[in-house]
Amino acid sequence: MGDQNLTEYERRRLENVRRNNEMISSLKLQSAAAALSAEAKRPRVELKSYKVGPKKKPKTESPIVFRRSLRTRRLPQDFSSENGLKDDFVSKAPMSPSLPEGPKSPSLPEGPLSIRDRVLLDKILGVSKQSQLKNSDRCSGDDEVHEKKTLNCLIKKESRGMVKSSVDLGSMTLNAESIARIMPCRIMNLRFFPCTDSTMIVAGDGSGHIGFWDVDCEAEGDGIFLYQPHAHPVSGILIQEFSQSKIFTSCHGGSIRLMDAGKEVFDQIYSSESAIFSLSQRPDNVSSLYFGEGYGGLNLWDTRAKKNPSSSWTLHGYRINTIDFNINNPNIMATSSSDRTACIWDLRKIDSDKPETLKTVRHKKAVHSAYFSPTGSSLATTSVDNKVGLLGGANFEDLSMTYQENHTCRRISFFRAIWGWDDSYLFIGNMKRGVDVISTACRRTVMTLQSEHMSAVPWRFSAHPYKVGMLAGATAGGQIYLWKSC
Repeated sequence: MGDQNLTEYERRRLENVRRNNEMISSLKLQSAAAALSAEAKRPRVELKSYKVGPKKKPKTESPIVFRRSLRTRRLPQDFSSENGLKDDFVSKAPMSPSLPEGPKSPSLPEGPLSIRDRVLLDKILGVSKQSQLKNSDRCSGDDEVHEKKTLNCLIKKESRGMVKSSVDLGSMTLNAESIARIMPCRIMNLRFFPCTDSTMIVAGDGSGHIGFWDVDCEAEGDGIFLYQPHAHPVSGILIQEFSQSKIFTSCHGGSIRLMDAGKEVFDQIYSSESAIFSLSQRPDNVSSLYFGEGYGGLNLWDTRAKKNPSSSWTLHGYRINTIDFNINNPNIMATSSSDRTACIWDLRKIDSDKPETLKTVRHKKAVHSAYFSPTGSSLATTSVDNKVGLLGGANFEDLSMTYQENHTCRRISFFRAIWGWDDSYLFIGNMKRGVDVISTACRRTVMTLQSEHMSAVPWRFSAHPYKVGMLAGATAGGQIYLWKSC
Protein backbone atom coordinates (compact mmCIF):
# COMPACT_ATOMS: atom_id res chain seq x y z
CA MET A 1 0.00 0.00 0.00
CA GLY A 2 2.91 2.22 0.83
CA ASP A 3 4.73 1.34 -2.39
CA GLN A 4 1.67 2.25 -4.45
CA ASN A 5 1.83 5.85 -3.21
CA LEU A 6 5.48 6.26 -4.27
CA THR A 7 6.42 7.90 -7.46
CA GLU A 8 8.45 6.20 -10.13
CA TYR A 9 11.58 8.11 -9.14
CA GLU A 10 11.33 7.11 -5.45
CA ARG A 11 10.84 3.44 -6.35
CA ARG A 12 14.00 3.49 -8.52
CA ARG A 13 15.99 5.14 -5.68
CA LEU A 14 14.94 2.47 -3.18
CA GLU A 15 15.86 -0.22 -5.68
CA ASN A 16 19.36 1.30 -6.07
CA VAL A 17 19.77 1.43 -2.28
CA ARG A 18 18.95 -2.29 -1.95
CA ARG A 19 21.40 -3.25 -4.67
CA ASN A 20 24.15 -1.20 -3.04
CA ASN A 21 23.52 -2.78 0.38
CA GLU A 22 23.65 -6.25 -1.16
CA MET A 23 26.96 -5.40 -2.85
CA ILE A 24 28.46 -4.03 0.42
CA SER A 25 27.31 -7.13 2.29
CA SER A 26 28.97 -9.37 -0.25
CA LEU A 27 32.27 -7.45 0.20
CA LYS A 28 32.05 -7.57 4.04
CA LEU A 29 32.94 -3.86 4.27
CA GLN A 30 30.82 -3.25 7.36
CA SER A 31 32.70 -5.82 9.47
CA ALA A 32 36.03 -4.37 8.35
CA ALA A 33 34.90 -0.84 9.26
CA ALA A 34 33.73 -2.02 12.69
CA ALA A 35 37.08 -3.70 13.31
CA LEU A 36 38.97 -0.53 12.37
CA SER A 37 36.73 1.58 14.58
CA ALA A 38 37.34 -0.72 17.55
CA GLU A 39 41.08 -0.60 16.96
CA ALA A 40 41.05 3.19 16.90
CA LYS A 41 39.23 3.32 20.23
CA ARG A 42 41.89 1.26 22.08
CA PRO A 43 43.97 3.19 24.65
CA ARG A 44 47.44 4.16 23.35
CA VAL A 45 50.53 2.94 25.14
CA GLU A 46 52.80 5.91 25.97
CA LEU A 47 56.51 5.43 25.31
CA LYS A 48 58.88 7.09 27.77
CA SER A 49 61.39 9.49 26.31
CA TYR A 50 64.28 10.70 28.45
CA LYS A 51 65.23 14.27 27.69
CA VAL A 52 68.48 15.75 28.90
CA GLY A 53 67.78 19.10 30.48
CA PRO A 54 68.99 21.32 33.27
CA LYS A 55 68.40 20.04 36.73
CA LYS A 56 65.87 21.95 38.69
CA LYS A 57 67.30 23.66 41.71
CA PRO A 58 65.50 22.89 44.93
CA LYS A 59 63.37 25.71 46.13
CA THR A 60 64.62 27.38 49.23
CA GLU A 61 62.57 29.55 51.42
CA SER A 62 63.88 33.12 51.43
CA PRO A 63 64.06 34.73 54.82
CA ILE A 64 61.71 37.57 55.49
CA VAL A 65 63.70 40.80 55.48
CA PHE A 66 62.37 43.76 57.36
CA ARG A 67 63.63 47.00 55.83
CA ARG A 68 64.67 49.71 58.23
CA SER A 69 66.32 53.01 57.44
CA LEU A 70 69.84 53.86 58.54
CA ARG A 71 68.43 56.66 60.70
CA THR A 72 66.23 54.32 62.74
CA ARG A 73 69.15 51.93 63.18
CA ARG A 74 71.36 54.83 64.31
CA LEU A 75 73.92 54.20 61.57
CA PRO A 76 75.82 56.83 59.55
CA GLN A 77 74.52 57.80 56.14
CA ASP A 78 75.63 55.49 53.31
CA PHE A 79 76.72 57.34 50.17
CA SER A 80 77.51 54.19 48.19
CA SER A 81 74.15 53.65 46.53
CA GLU A 82 73.21 57.13 45.43
CA ASN A 83 75.51 57.05 42.41
CA GLY A 84 75.17 53.42 41.32
CA LEU A 85 78.06 50.96 41.19
CA LYS A 86 81.51 52.21 42.06
CA ASP A 87 84.58 50.81 40.29
CA ASP A 88 83.69 47.12 40.56
CA PHE A 89 83.17 47.30 44.31
CA VAL A 90 83.06 43.74 45.65
CA SER A 91 80.03 43.18 47.84
CA LYS A 92 81.91 40.94 50.23
CA ALA A 93 84.48 43.65 50.86
CA PRO A 94 84.18 44.98 54.37
CA MET A 95 81.89 47.79 55.27
CA SER A 96 84.20 49.04 57.99
CA PRO A 97 87.89 48.59 58.87
CA SER A 98 86.85 46.95 62.14
CA LEU A 99 84.25 44.55 60.72
CA PRO A 100 85.57 41.09 59.77
CA GLU A 101 84.59 39.61 56.47
CA GLY A 102 84.20 36.14 55.06
CA PRO A 103 87.09 34.03 53.80
CA LYS A 104 89.08 35.31 50.88
CA SER A 105 89.00 33.73 47.46
CA PRO A 106 90.85 30.39 47.59
CA SER A 107 91.84 30.63 43.91
CA LEU A 108 95.15 32.36 44.69
CA PRO A 109 97.68 31.40 47.34
CA GLU A 110 98.66 33.94 49.97
CA GLY A 111 102.38 33.31 49.54
CA PRO A 112 104.76 34.40 46.76
CA LEU A 113 103.77 33.88 43.11
CA SER A 114 106.68 33.18 40.81
CA ILE A 115 107.44 35.14 37.62
CA ARG A 116 109.01 32.95 34.99
CA ASP A 117 109.08 35.26 31.98
CA ARG A 118 112.77 36.02 31.53
CA VAL A 119 112.14 38.63 28.85
CA LEU A 120 109.95 40.75 31.14
CA LEU A 121 112.30 40.40 34.11
CA ASP A 122 115.37 41.40 32.10
CA LYS A 123 113.51 44.39 30.68
CA ILE A 124 112.41 45.68 34.09
CA LEU A 125 115.84 45.11 35.65
CA GLY A 126 117.50 46.93 32.75
CA VAL A 127 115.13 49.89 33.03
CA SER A 128 115.70 50.05 36.78
CA LYS A 129 119.48 50.01 36.40
CA GLN A 130 119.42 52.80 33.81
CA SER A 131 117.19 54.88 36.05
CA GLN A 132 119.52 54.44 39.02
CA LEU A 133 122.53 55.54 36.98
CA LYS A 134 120.74 58.63 35.71
CA ASN A 135 119.52 59.56 39.18
CA SER A 136 123.04 59.15 40.52
CA ASP A 137 124.38 61.51 37.85
CA ARG A 138 121.90 64.18 38.90
CA CYS A 139 123.34 64.12 42.41
CA SER A 140 126.96 64.53 41.25
CA GLY A 141 129.53 65.45 43.84
CA ASP A 142 128.75 62.60 46.20
CA ASP A 143 131.22 59.73 46.17
CA GLU A 144 128.70 57.35 47.68
CA VAL A 145 125.06 57.40 46.64
CA HIS A 146 122.38 56.14 49.01
CA GLU A 147 118.72 55.64 48.16
CA LYS A 148 117.40 58.19 50.67
CA LYS A 149 120.03 60.77 49.77
CA THR A 150 119.31 60.39 46.05
CA LEU A 151 115.58 60.86 46.52
CA ASN A 152 116.08 63.98 48.62
CA CYS A 153 118.43 65.37 45.99
CA LEU A 154 115.91 64.74 43.21
CA ILE A 155 113.13 66.46 45.13
CA LYS A 156 115.25 69.54 45.77
CA LYS A 157 116.62 69.90 42.25
CA GLU A 158 113.38 69.16 40.38
CA SER A 159 109.86 70.10 41.33
CA ARG A 160 108.61 66.62 40.56
CA GLY A 161 111.45 64.70 39.06
CA MET A 162 109.59 65.41 35.81
CA VAL A 163 109.80 67.65 32.79
CA LYS A 164 107.91 70.91 33.04
CA SER A 165 107.53 71.75 29.35
CA SER A 166 104.19 72.80 27.94
CA VAL A 167 102.61 70.49 25.39
CA ASP A 168 101.43 71.41 21.90
CA LEU A 169 97.92 69.96 21.93
CA GLY A 170 97.63 70.13 18.16
CA SER A 171 100.59 67.80 17.74
CA MET A 172 99.12 64.96 19.80
CA THR A 173 98.01 62.10 17.53
CA LEU A 174 96.90 58.49 17.85
CA ASN A 175 98.13 55.86 15.39
CA ALA A 176 96.82 52.36 14.84
CA GLU A 177 100.20 50.95 15.93
CA SER A 178 99.83 52.65 19.32
CA ILE A 179 96.80 50.59 20.41
CA ALA A 180 96.98 47.32 22.31
CA ARG A 181 94.62 45.12 24.28
CA ILE A 182 96.75 43.93 27.16
CA MET A 183 94.19 42.39 29.54
CA PRO A 184 90.72 40.78 29.48
CA CYS A 185 88.75 43.07 31.81
CA ARG A 186 88.24 46.76 32.47
CA ILE A 187 91.42 48.57 33.41
CA MET A 188 91.20 50.16 36.85
CA ASN A 189 94.70 51.69 37.09
CA LEU A 190 97.69 52.28 34.84
CA ARG A 191 101.14 53.82 35.18
CA PHE A 192 104.11 54.63 33.00
CA PHE A 193 107.50 53.45 34.15
CA PRO A 194 109.31 56.70 35.11
CA CYS A 195 112.22 56.31 32.69
CA THR A 196 113.52 58.30 29.72
CA ASP A 197 115.03 55.59 27.52
CA SER A 198 112.09 53.19 27.37
CA THR A 199 108.30 53.30 27.17
CA MET A 200 106.65 50.73 29.41
CA ILE A 201 103.16 50.68 30.91
CA VAL A 202 101.80 48.60 33.78
CA ALA A 203 98.05 48.30 34.34
CA GLY A 204 95.61 46.48 36.62
CA ASP A 205 92.09 45.32 35.77
CA GLY A 206 88.84 44.38 37.51
CA SER A 207 89.75 40.68 37.83
CA GLY A 208 93.06 41.15 39.60
CA HIS A 209 95.32 40.92 36.53
CA ILE A 210 98.51 42.95 36.24
CA GLY A 211 99.57 43.58 32.64
CA PHE A 212 102.78 44.96 31.19
CA TRP A 213 103.18 46.54 27.76
CA ASP A 214 106.65 47.17 26.39
CA VAL A 215 105.71 49.72 23.74
CA ASP A 216 109.19 49.69 22.17
CA CYS A 217 109.22 45.90 21.73
CA GLU A 218 109.42 44.78 18.10
CA ALA A 219 109.78 41.06 18.76
CA GLU A 220 107.09 38.43 18.41
CA GLY A 221 104.36 38.77 21.01
CA ASP A 222 104.15 42.57 20.92
CA GLY A 223 105.80 42.93 24.33
CA ILE A 224 102.64 42.15 26.33
CA PHE A 225 102.87 40.16 29.57
CA LEU A 226 99.94 39.22 31.81
CA TYR A 227 99.79 37.90 35.39
CA GLN A 228 97.09 37.52 38.03
CA PRO A 229 98.51 38.20 41.50
CA HIS A 230 95.12 39.31 42.88
CA ALA A 231 91.63 37.81 42.93
CA HIS A 232 89.78 41.14 43.14
CA PRO A 233 89.83 44.49 41.26
CA VAL A 234 93.19 46.25 41.37
CA SER A 235 92.89 49.53 43.29
CA GLY A 236 96.44 50.88 43.18
CA ILE A 237 99.82 50.60 41.43
CA LEU A 238 103.09 52.14 42.67
CA ILE A 239 106.41 52.19 40.81
CA GLN A 240 109.32 53.49 42.84
CA GLU A 241 111.30 56.25 41.14
CA PHE A 242 114.68 55.07 42.42
CA SER A 243 114.10 51.30 42.25
CA GLN A 244 111.75 50.47 39.39
CA SER A 245 112.28 46.74 39.83
CA LYS A 246 109.87 46.92 42.79
CA ILE A 247 106.18 47.50 42.04
CA PHE A 248 103.46 47.63 44.71
CA THR A 249 99.86 46.68 43.84
CA SER A 250 96.70 46.61 45.97
CA CYS A 251 93.20 45.24 45.44
CA HIS A 252 89.66 45.43 46.79
CA GLY A 253 90.18 42.03 48.41
CA GLY A 254 92.38 43.62 51.08
CA SER A 255 95.84 42.53 49.96
CA ILE A 256 99.02 44.35 48.92
CA ARG A 257 101.65 42.56 46.83
CA LEU A 258 105.19 43.53 45.93
CA MET A 259 106.48 42.52 42.53
CA ASP A 260 110.25 42.16 42.96
CA ALA A 261 111.91 41.55 39.60
CA GLY A 262 115.18 40.73 41.34
CA LYS A 263 113.56 37.93 43.34
CA GLU A 264 111.25 36.99 40.42
CA VAL A 265 108.09 36.90 42.57
CA PHE A 266 104.83 38.64 43.39
CA ASP A 267 105.05 38.52 47.18
CA GLN A 268 102.08 39.24 49.44
CA ILE A 269 103.35 41.70 52.02
CA TYR A 270 100.08 42.80 53.60
CA SER A 271 96.65 41.22 54.04
CA SER A 272 93.52 42.58 55.66
CA GLU A 273 89.90 41.62 56.08
CA SER A 274 88.97 45.10 54.86
CA ALA A 275 88.91 46.29 51.28
CA ILE A 276 91.74 48.54 50.07
CA PHE A 277 90.50 51.23 47.68
CA SER A 278 93.59 53.41 47.14
CA LEU A 279 97.37 53.23 47.43
CA SER A 280 100.05 55.93 47.47
CA GLN A 281 103.54 56.76 48.69
CA ARG A 282 105.29 59.90 49.86
CA PRO A 283 107.89 61.06 47.31
CA ASP A 284 110.51 61.43 50.05
CA ASN A 285 109.94 58.07 51.77
CA VAL A 286 110.04 54.84 49.77
CA SER A 287 109.67 52.66 52.85
CA SER A 288 106.17 53.76 53.83
CA LEU A 289 102.86 53.02 52.14
CA TYR A 290 99.64 54.99 52.58
CA PHE A 291 96.44 53.18 51.67
CA GLY A 292 92.73 53.79 52.08
CA GLU A 293 91.05 50.87 53.82
CA GLY A 294 87.40 50.20 54.61
CA TYR A 295 85.00 53.03 55.44
CA GLY A 296 87.17 56.16 55.23
CA GLY A 297 90.22 54.74 57.00
CA LEU A 298 93.79 55.75 56.10
CA ASN A 299 96.68 53.54 57.16
CA LEU A 300 100.41 54.20 57.27
CA TRP A 301 102.49 51.06 56.98
CA ASP A 302 106.26 50.66 57.08
CA THR A 303 107.26 47.95 54.60
CA ARG A 304 110.43 47.20 56.58
CA ALA A 305 108.55 46.38 59.79
CA LYS A 306 106.20 43.85 58.17
CA LYS A 307 103.74 44.28 61.02
CA ASN A 308 100.43 46.01 61.45
CA PRO A 309 100.11 49.62 60.21
CA SER A 310 102.05 52.02 62.42
CA SER A 311 99.34 54.69 62.21
CA SER A 312 95.65 54.71 61.34
CA TRP A 313 93.16 57.54 60.97
CA THR A 314 89.49 57.77 60.08
CA LEU A 315 89.48 60.71 57.68
CA HIS A 316 86.20 60.27 55.77
CA GLY A 317 82.72 58.90 56.19
CA TYR A 318 83.11 56.52 53.28
CA ARG A 319 85.79 54.93 51.07
CA ILE A 320 88.88 56.92 50.09
CA ASN A 321 89.22 56.77 46.32
CA THR A 322 92.59 58.51 45.81
CA ILE A 323 95.58 59.64 47.86
CA ASP A 324 98.09 62.17 46.54
CA PHE A 325 101.05 64.12 47.97
CA ASN A 326 102.33 67.60 47.22
CA ILE A 327 105.74 67.37 45.56
CA ASN A 328 106.97 70.65 47.09
CA ASN A 329 105.84 69.69 50.59
CA PRO A 330 105.38 65.92 51.04
CA ASN A 331 103.71 66.54 54.40
CA ILE A 332 100.69 67.92 52.54
CA MET A 333 98.32 65.19 51.40
CA ALA A 334 95.05 65.24 49.42
CA THR A 335 92.30 62.61 49.62
CA SER A 336 89.06 62.13 47.68
CA SER A 337 86.12 60.17 48.98
CA SER A 338 82.68 58.90 48.10
CA ASP A 339 81.35 60.93 51.04
CA ARG A 340 81.23 63.89 48.58
CA THR A 341 84.39 65.63 49.83
CA ALA A 342 88.01 66.11 48.87
CA CYS A 343 90.34 67.18 51.68
CA ILE A 344 93.85 68.56 52.13
CA TRP A 345 95.72 67.40 55.23
CA ASP A 346 98.95 68.23 57.02
CA LEU A 347 100.42 64.91 58.16
CA ARG A 348 102.29 66.67 60.96
CA LYS A 349 99.03 67.87 62.48
CA ILE A 350 96.64 64.95 62.04
CA ASP A 351 95.13 64.00 65.36
CA SER A 352 94.19 60.33 65.59
CA ASP A 353 91.09 61.15 67.66
CA LYS A 354 89.73 64.09 65.69
CA PRO A 355 91.59 64.85 62.44
CA GLU A 356 91.18 68.38 61.09
CA THR A 357 91.64 69.33 57.46
CA LEU A 358 93.50 72.31 56.04
CA LYS A 359 90.91 72.62 53.29
CA THR A 360 87.73 70.78 52.35
CA VAL A 361 86.15 70.83 48.89
CA ARG A 362 82.51 69.78 48.93
CA HIS A 363 80.68 68.34 45.94
CA LYS A 364 77.06 67.25 45.56
CA LYS A 365 78.01 63.66 44.82
CA ALA A 366 80.92 61.26 45.26
CA VAL A 367 84.43 62.59 44.54
CA HIS A 368 86.55 60.04 42.68
CA SER A 369 89.87 61.85 42.41
CA ALA A 370 91.92 64.70 43.88
CA TYR A 371 95.40 65.30 42.40
CA PHE A 372 98.00 68.01 42.99
CA SER A 373 99.40 69.78 39.92
CA PRO A 374 103.03 69.14 38.81
CA THR A 375 104.19 72.27 40.67
CA GLY A 376 102.06 71.52 43.71
CA SER A 377 100.32 74.90 43.59
CA SER A 378 96.87 73.62 42.51
CA LEU A 379 94.50 70.76 43.21
CA ALA A 380 92.02 69.21 40.76
CA THR A 381 88.99 67.20 41.92
CA THR A 382 86.57 65.11 39.83
CA SER A 383 83.04 64.33 41.00
CA VAL A 384 79.99 62.51 39.72
CA ASP A 385 78.06 65.79 40.01
CA ASN A 386 79.46 66.75 36.56
CA LYS A 387 82.01 69.13 38.03
CA VAL A 388 85.79 69.33 37.98
CA GLY A 389 87.01 71.46 40.88
CA LEU A 390 90.14 73.64 40.66
CA LEU A 391 91.70 74.78 43.91
CA GLY A 392 94.58 77.26 43.92
CA GLY A 393 96.00 80.34 45.56
CA ALA A 394 98.56 80.81 48.32
CA ASN A 395 96.70 78.58 50.79
CA PHE A 396 94.42 76.82 48.31
CA GLU A 397 91.75 79.42 48.96
CA ASP A 398 90.60 80.01 45.38
CA LEU A 399 87.99 77.48 44.27
CA SER A 400 86.26 77.24 40.90
CA MET A 401 84.05 74.56 39.37
CA THR A 402 84.16 73.60 35.69
CA TYR A 403 81.30 71.68 34.11
CA GLN A 404 82.23 68.26 32.74
CA GLU A 405 79.80 65.49 31.85
CA ASN A 406 80.94 62.69 34.17
CA HIS A 407 77.93 60.36 34.01
CA THR A 408 78.87 56.97 32.59
CA CYS A 409 77.10 53.73 31.79
CA ARG A 410 77.09 50.66 34.02
CA ARG A 411 80.01 49.05 32.23
CA ILE A 412 82.28 52.08 32.55
CA SER A 413 83.41 53.44 35.90
CA PHE A 414 83.65 57.14 36.65
CA PHE A 415 86.13 59.48 35.01
CA ARG A 416 89.16 60.98 36.75
CA ALA A 417 90.86 64.14 35.50
CA ILE A 418 94.67 64.05 35.58
CA TRP A 419 97.29 66.75 35.09
CA GLY A 420 99.51 66.88 32.06
CA TRP A 421 103.14 67.99 32.08
CA ASP A 422 102.59 71.39 33.68
CA ASP A 423 99.81 73.30 35.42
CA SER A 424 98.15 74.41 32.17
CA TYR A 425 95.88 71.50 31.24
CA LEU A 426 93.79 68.68 32.66
CA PHE A 427 92.90 65.57 30.65
CA ILE A 428 89.65 63.63 31.15
CA GLY A 429 87.64 61.18 29.04
CA ASN A 430 84.13 61.63 27.68
CA MET A 431 81.36 59.29 26.53
CA LYS A 432 81.94 60.25 22.88
CA ARG A 433 85.23 58.31 22.73
CA GLY A 434 87.34 61.40 23.10
CA VAL A 435 89.68 63.09 25.55
CA ASP A 436 88.61 66.52 26.79
CA VAL A 437 91.35 69.03 27.57
CA ILE A 438 90.46 71.56 30.30
CA SER A 439 92.46 74.78 30.45
CA THR A 440 93.15 75.95 33.99
CA ALA A 441 93.47 79.53 32.74
CA CYS A 442 90.14 79.55 30.88
CA ARG A 443 88.38 77.22 33.37
CA ARG A 444 86.72 75.31 30.52
CA THR A 445 87.25 72.62 27.89
CA VAL A 446 89.34 74.13 25.09
CA MET A 447 89.93 71.03 22.96
CA THR A 448 88.96 67.38 22.52
CA LEU A 449 91.44 64.77 21.34
CA GLN A 450 89.69 62.52 18.83
CA SER A 451 90.76 59.83 16.39
CA GLU A 452 89.16 57.39 13.98
CA HIS A 453 91.16 54.65 15.70
CA MET A 454 89.41 55.29 19.04
CA SER A 455 86.75 52.56 19.26
CA ALA A 456 86.02 52.70 23.00
CA VAL A 457 85.60 55.22 25.81
CA PRO A 458 88.86 56.02 27.63
CA TRP A 459 88.30 56.58 31.34
CA ARG A 460 91.66 56.09 33.10
CA PHE A 461 94.75 58.05 32.07
CA SER A 462 98.45 58.36 32.75
CA ALA A 463 100.87 60.97 31.42
CA HIS A 464 104.47 59.92 30.79
CA PRO A 465 106.60 61.75 33.40
CA TYR A 466 109.47 62.43 31.01
CA LYS A 467 108.01 62.43 27.49
CA VAL A 468 105.87 65.49 26.81
CA GLY A 469 102.74 64.72 24.81
CA MET A 470 102.69 60.99 25.55
CA LEU A 471 99.33 60.17 27.12
CA ALA A 472 97.93 56.67 27.78
CA GLY A 473 94.18 56.14 27.99
CA ALA A 474 92.63 52.87 29.22
CA THR A 475 89.19 51.43 28.47
CA ALA A 476 86.69 49.02 30.01
CA GLY A 477 87.66 46.41 27.41
CA GLY A 478 91.30 46.13 28.50
CA GLN A 479 92.66 48.35 25.72
CA ILE A 480 95.27 51.10 25.97
CA TYR A 481 95.40 54.01 23.51
CA LEU A 482 98.74 55.80 23.38
CA TRP A 483 98.69 59.42 22.21
CA LYS A 484 102.03 60.84 21.12
CA SER A 485 103.25 64.32 20.25
CA CYS A 486 104.69 64.53 16.76
